[in-house]
Amino acid sequence: MNKKVNIGLVQMSCTDDPNENFHKATGRIREAAAQGAQIICLQELFKSLYFCDVEDHANFNLAEAIPGPSTEALGELAAELGVVIIASLFERRAQGLYHNTTAVLDADGSYLGKYRKMHIPDDPGYYEKFYFTPGDAPTDGTAGTEEIGYRVFNTKFAKIGVLICWDQWYPEAARITSLMGAEILFYPTAIGWDKRETDLVTNQEQYGAWQTIQRSHAVANGVFVVAVNRVGTEGDQQFWGGSFVANPHGRLLYLASHDEEVVHTQEIDLAVIDHYRTTWPYFRDRRVDSYQPITRRFID
Repeated sequence: MNKKVNIGLVQMSCTDDPNENFHKATGRIREAAAQGAQIICLQELFKSLYFCDVEDHANFNLAEAIPGPSTEALGELAAELGVVIIASLFERRAQGLYHNTTAVLDADGSYLGKYRKMHIPDDPGYYEKFYFTPGDAPTDGTAGTEEIGYRVFNTKFAKIGVLICWDQWYPEAARITSLMGAEILFYPTAIGWDKRETDLVTNQEQYGAWQTIQRSHAVANGVFVVAVNRVGTEGDQQFWGGSFVANPHGRLLYLASHDEEVVHTQEIDLAVIDHYRTTWPYFRDRRVDSYQPITRRFID
C-alpha cells in the first residue's frame, strides 16, 4: 500500500492588507500544488500582519466567521487543485468571543472542521490573551465525542493533527493529538526575534529551542512534524522563518531559510511510522496508571 504523501509548506511575509495577503497565499498554494503537494499548510494568521504585538481593539475587525467566506474560497481552491489546505484564521465566534483558529479543507473542497488554539501566550510582543479565548471542542458537528479541544482530521491523504504556535512548547498537546491517531502534526506559527535583542547566543538559543522541542514531539510520538512560520520584519519582530519537516525520529527532512519566502514540497512516507513505533515502543511502555499528577498545576 502506497503511504507516501507530499507536504507543501508556504513560508511568506505579510502586509497590512488582508486581501493582498489572501491573494498571495492562494497563489503560493497553487505553486505548491504544481510541485505535487497534496497537503498544504499556511502560517499562523496568514491573512494579516501579526497584530498581537499590540493591544488594539481595532484589530478585532480582522476576525471572521469559520466557516465563512475565507473557508468557502479555500474550499473551492482545494477542490480545484485536489489538495488539502490547512488555513490559520482569526475566528469571531460571537460578540466578545474570539479564537486563534485553524480550518482544514479536504481535497474535495469539504470543510472538515477547525482547531482552536489551546495555549494562549501573553508576553512582550505576543499579547494574545487580549484577543483570544483558549480553545474548546467546536460545536459545529465536526468534533469528536470527547469534549476536549484537541482535534484530528481524517483527510484524503493522511490523518493529521493541527496545533498552533504556542502549543508547540507543550508535550501534552502533541501527545494527546498523537494518541487520537494523528500521523502528522502541523504547527502553523508566527514567531521571531526581538530586533532590540543584540546578543547572538540568545537569538540562537531561542530558535534552537523552538526547533528542538518540536523535533522531540516527533520522537516521543513516532509522528512526522511540520512547522510553518512566517518571515519578514513587523514592528519590533524579525520573524525567523526556519520552517521544517521532521521524520518520526526527529531527523530534519527539510529546513527553510530564516529570511526568504519559500514554497516547498516534501515527500514523506507514512509507512515508516510503524517501523519507528515498533523499534522504539514508547506507546507500549507508557505507564498510564502513574500519570494522574500531570493534571495538577504544580506538585507542591
